[in-house]
Amino acid sequence: MCDFKNHLFHTPVLVDKVIELLITNKSGIYFDGTIGGGGHSKEILKNFKDKGKLIGIDIDSGAVNFAKNNLKSFKNKTIIKKGNYANILEILKKEKIKKIDGILLDLGISSYQIDNPERGFSYFVDSPLDMRMDNDLRKNASDIINNYSKTELIKIFKKYGEERYSRIISDYIVKKREKKVIKTSFELRHLIESIIPGKNKIKSVSRIFQALRIEVNKELENLENFLKNFVEALKSGGRIIIISYHSLEDRLVKKYFRQFEKGCICPPDIPICVCGKGEILKIISKKPILPSKDEIKLNPRARSAKLRAAEKI
Repeated sequence: MCDFKNHLFHTPVLVDKVIELLITNKSGIYFDGTIGGGGHSKEILKNFKDKGKLIGIDIDSGAVNFAKNNLKSFKNKTIIKKGNYANILEILKKEKIKKIDGILLDLGISSYQIDNPERGFSYFVDSPLDMRMDNDLRKNASDIINNYSKTELIKIFKKYGEERYSRIISDYIVKKREKKVIKTSFELRHLIESIIPGKNKIKSVSRIFQALRIEVNKELENLENFLKNFVEALKSGGRIIIISYHSLEDRLVKKYFRQFEKGCICPPDIPICVCGKGEILKIISKKPILPSKDEIKLNPRARSAKLRAAEKI
């Protein structure tokens, strides 16, 4: 295994905006559901007063260990453990915490995960097709490529990769795997590049790898489960910030934020509300907040980041 101390997690994105929009109570309790290496959390903790507390969660056990070491000077103000942010209500219940002042999710994959050849996330390094953020998961990317039916592959490539050549790629994968098991990132990359025309090759590779990663880690399912329940965890006036990196995530966040802001779910042709659902969220950023050009220069992986923020009424 590689030593986490010799690898950087991704540089935290939009830090100043996170601090500005998230922290309304410097003695409050905050939840970082994707703590990674602890970059955002460290800046949050620096702004705390004596009673401030941060709960840091990550599904990657290596990230949890790294964050514990990185934030050891704040040991008395942190609870850092392995877990899935989708289970926020269960996590808080276990810690005997009823309500919190703020939630942060940074949905980006870390630089450590991308650059570590053992993890199999990158198509620029030849490595085993793994892509599990949580090593306890049974199914990895190789299992999907070699065992899913052609119909299932088409579905995930279309849904999670928005790949126009999903059918052609899936058909070719199924034919090739009959002769030889597809085990590495380069094998899959070269297979895709061999059948995609012109300039679209690397874009198709990128989209297929994204789709596999999302399927392996159930990323959109976890996000949707979280979005259905997070409001219950927040105090009135508590805030949530979500930083997403591709349109599938951002659409989900936007959908649920708007739904909670609207409240009423009655059909538009009914003149009077009968559902009884009121507004429970106020959107702070009507449009997503983007990194500046200067930030993108310093940290190119920030270029696709979109920050959305809201407050519980």
